[in-house]
Amino acid sequence: MRKYWLAGFLAIGLAATAGSAHAKVNCDRGCLNGKLDQFLNAVVAKDPSKANLWVGFRQTQNTKLTAPGEGIWKTNTGFGSVARRYFDADTQQAEYFGTIKEGDSTAIASLRLKLHGDQIGEAEWHIARADDPGITGAGSKATFDADNLAKNPPPDRVVPKNERHSRDDLVAAVNSYFDGIVAGTGRHVQANPGCFRLENGWAGPPATRPVSPQDADFQSKNDCRSGYAGLGIVNVAARRYLMVDEQAQVVVASAVFIRAPLNPKRRNCFMEIFYMDGGKISSVYAAMTYADPETPMPNWAPYEGNFPISQNLVLHK
Repeated sequence: MRKYWLAGFLAIGLAATAGSAHAKVNCDRGCLNGKLDQFLNAVVAKDPSKANLWVGFRQTQNTKLTAPGEGIWKTNTGFGSVARRYFDADTQQAEYFGTIKEGDSTAIASLRLKLHGDQIGEAEWHIARADDPGITGAGSKATFDADNLAKNPPPDRVVPKNERHSRDDLVAAVNSYFDGIVAGTGRHVQANPGCFRLENGWAGPPATRPVSPQDADFQSKNDCRSGYAGLGIVNVAARRYLMVDEQAQVVVASAVFIRAPLNPKRRNCFMEIFYMDGGKISSVYAAMTYADPETPMPNWAPYEGNFPISQNLVLHK
């Protein structure tokens, strides 16, 4: 009887080990590219059964929970001319940033995928469109310029190993950018002179944001470190450093811009692609949405929909 008991115990242990090994499948860059391909092809085919989704698959589109087959799965008619891919084998994630077609219209899309074992466990979409409501809601227009993005696409590159910086260095530089926005000055942001930012493909006129006097000696008005004092952002909340593509020296990050109380401008949630050179920011490509006050943001762990990022306080008549 003892022999059978031991055999059963060993069988259970081996099964548990096998299950654990399955959960820890290591997908390298080539593997992640294949998973991303499979998912994108399933989206174009409008068929979730082709995407190899985990039973606990979770997907959001502009922070709203979206079932497989819904949202962009229904509206897309293929992908556009801009298509960049980033991979992080350490976190088992892949990122697509580029354009996506919806009939005669072009949208700008950022998609983060995360594996669960050898299946797709998470999909996080940020999609910007020309007719989206802008920063003050209905009646205002979102910043958007897909044509400019097509003319100035993100680099498709491999940085030589001897020029790469560590994951920690890259994330710290991006965090300094968010800290500078909150502080209202770009003086201590770890960015290269002449760095730029395209928000939904739109660069914006260089004179629209004032340069504070203390910053005027080190930047120009179209530098990605400039104009922070005029943004009216009191907090860059829910900062998430989602993945690092060490080969391309790219950081994919997400956060929520919070305005001061009584400010009628909406919160905006975004996913940004930071290109780093010499460990400092050189360019930023953002897919951004201005959400209505009732939308939970960012609606991903550890914040989920319950993290107290409240809507701006406004006076009700």
